[in-house]
Amino acid sequence: MSSNLAQKLRSGTQQAHAAIENIGFMKCFVKGVVDRNCFAKFLGNLYYVYSELEAALERHKDYFLISAVYFRELNRKAHLEKDLEFYYGQNWREQIAPLKAAQIYINRIHELSVIEPALLIGHAYTRYMGDLSGGQMLQKVAQSVLKLSGYEGTSFYNFEQIPDKTAFKDKYRQALDSLPIDNATADRIVAEANYAFRLNMQMAQELEQTIIQAIGQIMFNSLTNTNNPGTTELSKT
Repeated sequence: MSSNLAQKLRSGTQQAHAAIENIGFMKCFVKGVVDRNCFAKFLGNLYYVYSELEAALERHKDYFLISAVYFRELNRKAHLEKDLEFYYGQNWREQIAPLKAAQIYINRIHELSVIEPALLIGHAYTRYMGDLSGGQMLQKVAQSVLKLSGYEGTSFYNFEQIPDKTAFKDKYRQALDSLPIDNATADRIVAEANYAFRLNMQMAQELEQTIIQAIGQIMFNSLTNTNNPGTTELSKT
């Protein structure tokens, strides 16, 4: 019997998808306004998030609900380490620190790992499905604007073990639908996915000041004063 969790996650996070597309950081990014320093900070904060998320998923990979949707080929931590060394050098660990929003994000993942690991599914879905969808477009923007060759500096977006991303996303959705959960648990996972979107938004909003310092408040305002109805690749997860 299908839990229809994949469809519930898709429909239940539509508003969150649209909202994240309309924050200034993302509007600037998709328009090609990508500051190298800001992008490096963005990846640095994701490093903390993925380190916590992937440690939690690894810890619970034998738990029956996590095991069905645990795919090691999704792991991003090592790729982020490669990117951070590219931007900051070998001593990159000494040069980065989590933003306030990232620390809240990390704390939430740790809390779920202790009290209700099933809800980690909401966080994994939000991040990985986004990386496999809209993230691929963001990689191309960063590569073009920052004049990067191959996946140099954007290894985070390189899923070399997943050559067919569309087929993999279908497989992931099928795994979600196969989970033996009741409606109440499904609803909590969807609610947690929406919270994950909010945490991602808050993290991106904290980074907006770095963009403003690079391009100026007037330019930032002109780039972000229109509302996007939510039609980019970011919504196609």
